[in-house]
Amino acid sequence: MRNLRVSAMAALLCAGGLGGGHVSAASLEMPELQARIARYAPVDVRVDVSHLPENERQALVRIIQAAQIVDALYMRQTSPLSESRLLALLNDHSPLGQTRLKYFLINKGPWSELNNDEPFLPDVGPRPPQSNFYPADATRSEVETWMSSLPKAEREAATGFFTTIRRGPDGKLRAVPYSLEYQGELMEMARLLREAAGLTKQPTLKAFLEKRAAAFISNDYYDSDVAWMELDATIEPTIGPYEVYQDRWFNFKAAFEAFVTLTDEEETRKLARFSSELQELEDHLPIDPKYRRAKLGGYSPIRVVNVVFNAGDANHSVQTAAFNLPNDERVVSAKGSKRTLLKNFQEAKFDKVLVPIAGVALAPADRESVSFDPFFTHILMHELMHGLGPQTIRVNGRETTVRQELKELNGPLEEAKADVSGLWALQYLMDKGVLDKRQERSMYVTFLASSFRTLRFGLSSAHAQGMALQVNNLFDHGAIKVAKDGTFSLDVPKAKKAVTNLTRQIMTLQATGDYAGAQALLTRKAVIRPEVQAVLDRLGDIPVDIVPRLVTAEELLRQ
Repeated sequence: MRNLRVSAMAALLCAGGLGGGHVSAASLEMPELQARIARYAPVDVRVDVSHLPENERQALVRIIQAAQIVDALYMRQTSPLSESRLLALLNDHSPLGQTRLKYFLINKGPWSELNNDEPFLPDVGPRPPQSNFYPADATRSEVETWMSSLPKAEREAATGFFTTIRRGPDGKLRAVPYSLEYQGELMEMARLLREAAGLTKQPTLKAFLEKRAAAFISNDYYDSDVAWMELDATIEPTIGPYEVYQDRWFNFKAAFEAFVTLTDEEETRKLARFSSELQELEDHLPIDPKYRRAKLGGYSPIRVVNVVFNAGDANHSVQTAAFNLPNDERVVSAKGSKRTLLKNFQEAKFDKVLVPIAGVALAPADRESVSFDPFFTHILMHELMHGLGPQTIRVNGRETTVRQELKELNGPLEEAKADVSGLWALQYLMDKGVLDKRQERSMYVTFLASSFRTLRFGLSSAHAQGMALQVNNLFDHGAIKVAKDGTFSLDVPKAKKAVTNLTRQIMTLQATGDYAGAQALLTRKAVIRPEVQAVLDRLGDIPVDIVPRLVTAEELLRQ
């Protein structure tokens, strides 16, 4: 979709005025760029839309058009120089320039995410951890001190999801709502969503689109998040500011993303039973009972969907397989959270990446145990477990959240929590008889194979840091065995103990808001050990992930 996607970004990005930082000593040349691009397996994404009435197809087109704008917003959030860099690449018609452009679009910027954010363009410095959410001339300490000095209401705005921090004419820091910072783009997105709402005949889709359009203007996303939770339609859009990983100072600021998907009704019905198990899982978490929640948010839908279009924070480098949203603790407390599984993306990842990895990393006896069902089900449980365990907590007598206390450590620790407690939960449901216990070994072995898939994302990724912590925990419990040929196998009884212990350790750190303890744990265990690195080195010819070619979306937009 390069032409449609690039033209939208080039037209919508607004120029920034901040400096560029340290200049890289050299940029990558053609052979290395081509090798890095080859790590992504191209996948044509086609989704059957023939069952949609014409009005719903037109609504889908408007939603995709709104989602195109998200790419420009996301790139501006990551760097104030995104426009100038993209336009320079668009004007460079040399083979090297076009290859750079291709890799730039994969990463949504000039930093190679699979190489710990190493710059690959000339005159580009290190990736700023504050992205473009804070002034380029500010320090983390200055911003943190300023936030701490504010009255409660102002502090909540400054540390909230939907504000940037800028300097006023007097040089003092101030919070600027997204509705002002990105006013032009958000007004156009609101217009397109309102047009889509006028076209659809599905009541919950209409309600979400209207309320999300209003949120873009008001900067209050609560009502539209609730409407998104209640969305039950053939078209399942997720569009707006959500994940906070790009704010590597504090994990406070939400980046814009979009998933435009169609519901797989049959697969969704199959998984509905898991929602009824969540309170029981919460009641039996392996943590001090005082840290468990007596009552979860009452509505926790699960959706299985197929992606038609994705953009922004939802489409750069490694593709998302599933997500658990919203992140606003107020909505989670009142309504729970929705788990969305991207089935067509998961199938592509399994076929193109995980199966070949298993053939290299695992002992021969375990390779046949790797299968799609446990891969799919663990991803589901990972997302379910994001909504369980500590969320809103009390530290030194004040009410706060895990995210606010753990700051930049929240991302990797939360991803590790969701993974490891997901295994714990699946084991609990097997022992209860909800799931077939004959799948036990397949579940653990498939997870072990998938751990190498995640570690290849690079330790600048929160998911990879969280996975390194889990793998080293398995090592320390004697659950991983390495053969003379370097292949891995798993002692399942020891793995069960390791999983329970790490679930308890992480959730206790979260419940107590223990920043120092979380930092110490990640420093010790979010590392790649030599035995693991030896396997990673043997995976060089296997794709790291997929790069989607959004064929159906392109066809719809051209009609």
